Amino acid sequence: MASRLERLLNLTAALLTATRPLTREEIFERVPGYPADDVKGSARRAFERDKEALREMGIPLATEEILGSEPPQEGYRIPRDQYALRDPGLEPDELAALHLAAAAVRLEGLRGTEALWKLGGSVPRRSAIAAPPDEALAAIPTIPQLVPLFVAVGERRPVAFSYRGRRRSVDPHRLSFTRGRWYLDGHDHDRGAPRQFRLDRVDGEVELGPAGSYERPTGPTGHAPRPWEMGDEAPLEARVRIDADLAGWGVDHLGPEVVRERHADGSVEVVLTVTNREAFRSFVLGFLDHAEVLGPPELRDDLMGWLAALAG
Repeated sequence: MASRLERLLNLTAALLTATRPLTREEIFERVPGYPADDVKGSARRAFERDKEALREMGIPLATEEILGSEPPQEGYRIPRDQYALRDPGLEPDELAALHLAAAAVRLEGLRGTEALWKLGGSVPRRSAIAAPPDEALAAIPTIPQLVPLFVAVGERRPVAFSYRGRRRSVDPHRLSFTRGRWYLDGHDHDRGAPRQFRLDRVDGEVELGPAGSYERPTGPTGHAPRPWEMGDEAPLEARVRIDADLAGWGVDHLGPEVVRERHADGSVEVVLTVTNREAFRSFVLGFLDHAEVLGPPELRDDLMGWLAALAG
């Protein structure tokens, strides 16, 4: 018997690719996992639960009368134009890279290629870039809040949730997975400023507001607020020296306005405002041994102590 999650995925695929609405009986034939003997109505009850689950996930399940049926029959389908995200304008090589990443990563209980359905397509099962499910290079944990938050980010819906025991109202801008955790970046209405939230600290359900309620703003320097700027900690002015080998990339990534000094050896000193030390540590470690935190001592000691604890 197929698992509930697998059945929901198969049901979504069947209704998304159907050229006409499918009757309940046709769905039972096409989608594995429904009880074969429906004398007691067990398949019908399972289908009703699955319909509700799809709608709770924001999937537009349409119920339509099948033309020409006598007596009239009810059918189901997922309108592709309502389900797919707007075309992000990816070039062929960018889309290929996305397919490759999706084939190499598996969400817990899901294959990455299913996530591409909302971009309007999927990778052929035996294509050169589609690895079999058992050959995924990494597994990413999922949490219940991911589905509504993906919907919120894509449709620009404000959200409300409980975070560390306090109610927060947020315009979500971006979801990311780093350091083994999921994060949400957005504008926190309660703080009146950009903030980053660890999703494993969100309690209960995420409430969605109306679509198209806000625009994703950019910061005063023309870039979106960065993770180390989106914490609740007291602001610190971090001075970081980046070696010549990566100085060019660092300046391109951060912007020339953060450069405090350029040295004769090609290295640069940049100044960053830090309100999230964990995100700042990850940024610095991304340079490996090509970056050094010069100050303040509090921030430098914090990084050194963290590295010593890891080594221990």
